[in-house]
Amino acid sequence: MFTRIIFIIILLILPANSYAAEKEYVILLHGINRSSKSMEKLADYFKKNGYETLNVNYASTKYTIDILGERLDRKIKAKIPKNAKINFVSYSMGTLISRLYIHKYKPKNLGRVVLIAPPNNGSEIADFLMDNPAYQLSFGPAGQELGTGTNSIIKKLPAEFDYDMGVIAGDRTIDPISSFIIPGKDDGKVSIKSTKLKGMKDHIIIHASHTFIMKNKTALKQSLYFLRNGIFKKE
Repeated sequence: MFTRIIFIIILLILPANSYAAEKEYVILLHGINRSSKSMEKLADYFKKNGYETLNVNYASTKYTIDILGERLDRKIKAKIPKNAKINFVSYSMGTLISRLYIHKYKPKNLGRVVLIAPPNNGSEIADFLMDNPAYQLSFGPAGQELGTGTNSIIKKLPAEFDYDMGVIAGDRTIDPISSFIIPGKDDGKVSIKSTKLKGMKDHIIIHASHTFIMKNKTALKQSLYFLRNGIFKKE
């Protein structure tokens, strides 16, 4: 009884942000021409499994990826306690923003990182459409950085990294035209080969298309498993 009273007194004395700092966060980043609504299923799933979440909405077609990284840094500093552990679960172009953010801002409290359908080595579709006025209008400055050429964001990203990264790739497509352009197996937007990075902790291929992979039940479960264990669960 005495111990319980002491514990309650300590809780009352400690500032509110002391509890928040002990929470573990998952930062979610959507893809280009999407919004945070596309990541809500993931956000709800992590909340149900004990994580705090920051489901970031950003203007994906108005700025360069570098500027989007700067804006992300401001949001993280404003929304997440300084000493809280942070993990990233990002999708498509959001994976490149998360990689750039980690490289540029080097968060000391970084946990694990899950990349879903990432164009880690550049997008073959972006290369094909780069000079198309409709593509330029629809995808903006960031869209010009998604390819494999000299303007690609991947040129700014390090070849090596020192954190646990897990990659989830899809092998189903609902876009046969794009799949015809992309060499090898793909998810309709990104080749499986392009998702891979040297030094990644684990890589898994699931039966999902690029468009819907972030809502796929297997992607949800595997993302959570990686954050907890540092590897994916092999079926």
